[in-house]
Order: sequence, then structure tokens, then C-alpha cells
Amino acid sequence: MILLDYRDKRPIYEQVVEKLERLIAGGGLEPLTKMPSVRSLAMDLSVNPNTIQRAYAQLEQDGYLYTVSGRGSFVTAESEWKENRQAKVLAQWREITRLAREAGLSQEDMIGNLKKIYGEDA
Repeated sequence: MILLDYRDKRPIYEQVVEKLERLIAGGGLEPLTKMPSVRSLAMDLSVNPNTIQRAYAQLEQDGYLYTVSGRGSFVTAESEWKENRQAKVLAQWREITRLAREAGLSQEDMIGNLKKIYGEDA
């Protein structure tokens, strides 16, 4: 079940994306499961169908869903979305590293900060 927080400052479609990602990653939606239609989910959540269409498009771009023309959207195989998620995390890590270097942090500074956050085993 998806519960939206209308006090959340993020757009509704981002909340839908996050909730569905969690359901898929947590096993609540099995691979190859047919997703509700855009209209059906929009009605269930009392949101504009364009909002759900945008969320589905983002989930497809991120590798969590795939669409079969005339049949609907389906959850992708776990290996596919995990691979896409790992690539996304790696890209984010590279961007963080680049920004840290631009800010004048050395590699030792970055490692030290990670150890502070995650413990000495990091």
C-alpha cells in the first residue's frame, strides 16, 4: 500500500517513485508482476494520472519497471534493477568525490570523514 504525505515538500510523483522502489526492493512486488494501470493507481491515490505516468516513467528509466505496449507496466527482474541501482550509486559517489576535491578535501580527509560516519571498519 502506498501512503502519500501531503506535508512532504517533495513532488507527489517522487513520493510514488520512492514508495514503489521500496516495495520492489523489499520483495513486496515480485519480478514480472503486472503493475496497476496508470488510471487505476491515480484513482486509488486520488492524484492526477499524469503524476502516476511520470512516476512510472522514472521507475522505467531507473530499471524497476518495463512496459509492454498494449499490456501495461511490469516489475523487472531483480538482477536488472539491482544493476541499475548500483550504477546510479556509483555515479552519485563519483559526483560526491568530485565535489569534495573541488572543496579542497584530500583523499585522507574523505576517508577520515567516512570512518567518523560509519565507524573504523569503513
